[in-house]
Amino acid sequence: MQSSFRLEVATPERMLINEAVTEAYIPGADGYLGILPGHAPLLSEVGIGQLDYTLVNGQKHLVVVQGGWVEIHGHHVRVLANAAEMANEIDVERAQRALKRAMDRLNHKGEVDLARALNAARRAQARLEAAKGMSPVSGPR
Repeated sequence: MQSSFRLEVATPERMLINEAVTEAYIPGADGYLGILPGHAPLLSEVGIGQLDYTLVNGQKHLVVVQGGWVEIHGHHVRVLANAAEMANEIDVERAQRALKRAMDRLNHKGEVDLARALNAARRAQARLEAAKGMSPVSGPR
């Protein structure tokens, strides 16, 4: 059995990851997908959250993804995300402001697009946690 697989993460703007990895945890629409070498073929929706992966040298990394699709076939895992950013690229102050705006909208007594406000809060929270090195799957880095 092969001990690694190729992980590709791309958005419409750029390729973020094209690496050999030993494991990946991808936020799905209904929870996290744990991917190891030899995973069964799959096509699934990607949710909002942190994609956690381990390189063959043991280094762990995080990237925040915001919707899209994941395709698993053979020794390749391809994530085509609507938006994504590496943890080290996240502007923490901007993410904090986005979270505050989303929470203000959720706490507002007037008419609010609840789904949109919740998604904004989830995106901002995932970005803040990734910037701090907090993985929902493997804990602090």
